[in-house]
Amino acid sequence: MERYAWKAIVKEGKIDEYVKRHNEIWPELVDVLKAAGIKNYTIWNVGNELFGYYECEKGVQFAAETQAKSPVVDKWNEFMKDVMIMEMDPETGAQPMLKQVFFLE
Repeated sequence: MERYAWKAIVKEGKIDEYVKRHNEIWPELVDVLKAAGIKNYTIWNVGNELFGYYECEKGVQFAAETQAKSPVVDKWNEFMKDVMIMEMDPETGAQPMLKQVFFLE
């Protein structure tokens, strides 16, 4: 199973709103993520910094392509623009994948 990690920044004073929106995640977005083969999706924060991690049952490429084709993901990204700063990879349209430097199984 491939793993994917990303990072982003929450805008100043918006962490509570960021958490609230994720506590109320849209069911249709969950459906897209599951269809993309995404499991064990977790997001952490320290201050205004975010770190996200998920596992891709069908591979990172499939997960990226599924999300890129989804109008629901586009709508969610637009919805989140006022609370976070996301730098997107111009090739994939997703947050740039962090490079793994250590793994202990």
